[in-house]
Amino acid sequence: MRFKVLLIDDEPGALEGMQLWIDWEELGFEVCGICSNGAEGLRMMAELSPDLVVTDVNMPLMSGLEMIGEWQKNGTKKISFAIISGYSEFEYARKAMRYGITHYLLKPVEAEEAAAELRAIYSELLDEAEEQQWSEIASLEEQVSLIRQLLEDRSGQEREYPDSLSALSSGREAWNICLIQTEPSTYAELRGILTDLISQEKSMFLVDMEMNRFGIVFGYSPDQGQADDACRALAELSVRYAAHRVFMATGAPVKSLLRLANCYRTAEEALKFKFYDPDYAGVISYASIENRNFQHHYDPIRLVDNVMEALTLLNAANYHETIAAAADLFRELPLAPETVKKTVFHLMYKMKDYLEDSLGKEASATLANYDFSFLADSVMNLNDFMNLLLNFGLECIDLLSREQALKSQGIVQEINEYIREHYREGLTIKKLAERFYLHPVYLGQLLMKKNGVGFNEWVHNLRIEEASRLLLENKYKNSEIAERVGYVNYSQFLKQFEKRMGMSPGEYKNRN
Repeated sequence: MRFKVLLIDDEPGALEGMQLWIDWEELGFEVCGICSNGAEGLRMMAELSPDLVVTDVNMPLMSGLEMIGEWQKNGTKKISFAIISGYSEFEYARKAMRYGITHYLLKPVEAEEAAAELRAIYSELLDEAEEQQWSEIASLEEQVSLIRQLLEDRSGQEREYPDSLSALSSGREAWNICLIQTEPSTYAELRGILTDLISQEKSMFLVDMEMNRFGIVFGYSPDQGQADDACRALAELSVRYAAHRVFMATGAPVKSLLRLANCYRTAEEALKFKFYDPDYAGVISYASIENRNFQHHYDPIRLVDNVMEALTLLNAANYHETIAAAADLFRELPLAPETVKKTVFHLMYKMKDYLEDSLGKEASATLANYDFSFLADSVMNLNDFMNLLLNFGLECIDLLSREQALKSQGIVQEINEYIREHYREGLTIKKLAERFYLHPVYLGQLLMKKNGVGFNEWVHNLRIEEASRLLLENKYKNSEIAERVGYVNYSQFLKQFEKRMGMSPGEYKNRN
């Protein structure tokens, strides 16, 4: 640690000698200035704020002792003093002791003697600095503790606080809080950076809150633009850490630190609206959202039905459209973030259950990539939540599609054989789907892909094929043949026969 020293002497040679023959750097000091009288010394002490002043006692305009007395009476900082005097000036030394000055150098100053005295002074300054540091830490911890009590007081009732808090409050014209919420993984890093950032600020305090949150409480004078400076610094920090998901919001300013709970409440309201920001950079202010409200009521039944239908039908395009439409609706309302999160959680667990029921152990690898437990404490905006839901659903559809493709290779043949055996009955796609535990629409898609025609066309083709064979046997009437192949209405049989054969049953029989 290095301390600043100011040298004062009306003899230029003495000043030059002290600078040249004493190794200030090696002794832990840095000469920050020199001057030639007490009056100038007072000015430079105020300007340079040295830790030690080495001064001659016998100088024109204002003696060294007069200067020391004046500073000890009106100075703004505690400074250590060492006086320089000759053998014949013992009275000066005795008077210096009344000012509490115990360090005395004799003229002419000898380098070795000065070094010994300065080492003793350095040791004293080091002890004082450490003691002051611990005192400041204790004072800061006490202030932060009191500020946390102010933030946590939601009663709205007047309470008595120490005078030190009122004194702190009166030091600034306005107060506010920047509430910061981070991911658990970046909390410690960001907190450490902000601690260093505000360590030299007298009216900025970092207060740890719950749920990976902390607040920067800051006082400022609006007319001097200090609020803008504080917000600008925080905004730059948010841009720097936007990739790490950080929500930052300031509340409504108050004139008294004792009303800080209102800042906290309004900052919490503003923080919720960061959910709808397209990215994480920037600090949102309560003033920008003061007249905006969230919609809290939302019935997710239709959304759940659409999502599960797309999942069941393995329709990735419809699923994508459904999620995009839901995101647009949430943003338009806007829906309260906690309601959006509950809806997303519900949908993801529904899909998870469906995947496990459909695939069993085959689903474990996909589900292992999605840890839903972390979502409750995560800092995610709407875009990230909906992208998570979208990607999870699309991955489920892809996995189910691949599994269905493997199974369908054998099951379609089995279904076609069943249709060939039962087409004469009142067979419908619904009955067939129930028998083979498939969704009717999905079953229809499988049959279309395998047979090249839809289910109904395939049944009519089989019936007319059988009717053509029976007509050539010439054992039955046309109406009997229609009934035998599954038509209860002869006109329907006639229509389907003419459509496929290009002639009536009678013409077909006569030609063949």
